[in-house]
Amino acid sequence: MPDLLAARSQMAVSLAFHIIFAVVGIGMPVLMVIAERRWQKTGDRIYLELAKRWSKGTAILFAVGAVSGTVLSFELGLLWPHFMEFAGPIIGMPFSLEGFAFFTEAIFLGIYLYGWDRISPRSHLWAGVAVAVSGAASGIFVVVANAWMNSPAGFDLVGGRPVNVDPIAAMLNPAAFQQTLHMTLAAFTATGFAVAGIHAFLLLFDPENAFHRRALSVALMVGAPAAVLQPISGDISARQVARQQPVKLAAMEAHFTTASGAPLTIGGWPDSKTGQTRYAIKIPYGLSLLAFHDPNAEVKGLNEFPRKDWPNIPMVHAAFQIMVAIGTYLALVSVWAGWVAFKGRGVTANRRLLQAIVLGAPMGFIAIEAGWTVTEVGRQPWIIHGVLRTADAVTPMPGLIVPFLLFTLLYCFLGVIVVWLLYRQIIRSPGSTEWTRVYVPTVTRRA
Repeated sequence: MPDLLAARSQMAVSLAFHIIFAVVGIGMPVLMVIAERRWQKTGDRIYLELAKRWSKGTAILFAVGAVSGTVLSFELGLLWPHFMEFAGPIIGMPFSLEGFAFFTEAIFLGIYLYGWDRISPRSHLWAGVAVAVSGAASGIFVVVANAWMNSPAGFDLVGGRPVNVDPIAAMLNPAAFQQTLHMTLAAFTATGFAVAGIHAFLLLFDPENAFHRRALSVALMVGAPAAVLQPISGDISARQVARQQPVKLAAMEAHFTTASGAPLTIGGWPDSKTGQTRYAIKIPYGLSLLAFHDPNAEVKGLNEFPRKDWPNIPMVHAAFQIMVAIGTYLALVSVWAGWVAFKGRGVTANRRLLQAIVLGAPMGFIAIEAGWTVTEVGRQPWIIHGVLRTADAVTPMPGLIVPFLLFTLLYCFLGVIVVWLLYRQIIRSPGSTEWTRVYVPTVTRRA
């Protein structure tokens, strides 16, 4: 394996592993805060049990995410020293702010875990809010840095070196808002549907279990609205890609020839040699309409760009199709669940809907992995779009396949441990039914 491929593969495995925990760190604190607030409002102790269990799960995932995130930080410097040398003065601020948000999240998560009977109910709830806000901020700052790699700003390039550096302008790059919005909604969708899917599966065998019914309602409260909004944020993000990275858009759509009124490609397998996409469904004017909101707009094809600047077309196109298909499915299931709830029929009483939610449980995370494949592979061969090539940023140190294999084994080991710990948390859930749940009239805890 060439060292460049080994370095890229190591970053890909590290990001694919870490992003799961980063996403859960954004979504799970919101679930536990909603559960605690419902306990305080209703006195239903099932919500208290949910909040405590979800907080423990959040702590497990936070700890593993901290390990994998630390590894990623070292990898940036060890594998890509030329990138850090170039980008550090420009985009170092969001990385610093991400560290601040991370430590804030760690502090308040500790307060939340150990403060149940030591601080007032209001303070405890606000500690959970702080965990949720800092977790979301941590993810946003990292995505801002990635957005800058896709749409570099905040500096002038003179003789191959950055001058007139403006860190604020770099953070407010043209892709920042679109990517952070899309990623944050994706985190809520993936986490909400993963939790909802687990409890929906258990409800199929125990329909009257009050614990799982409560958990499902809270999870859908977070995941469903985000899933409905996700296609809108995707449209905003795709239009930004059309303006800033036309070659990535062309790869996403397997669009080889520049055309006005370009068709939208659904499915198919692109052949980079012949410039054809086999077995695809073409929707006339669809790509021009979605990319520029004009059915007659011109969309540049891959043939407009040198082949050395093309990414891996089949990989990018397939990942994009997977992401869109999953996003559409989760949005439709969310609308279905909302309609059932609106009609007062009860989501838990609809077995087909429960089965659809179970099917969607892993889909949010699959879509996130596919979306990051589109973002990262679609930017190749650039590590900073149009400025610095990936091949010029990698370390000259040989033998990079060794750390790649070692860290892959480490992630496999950590993954097994996490699954086992979470399995214990889920399988030992209470077995109370709707008819035997216990209420506490008021909340009287004191510091």
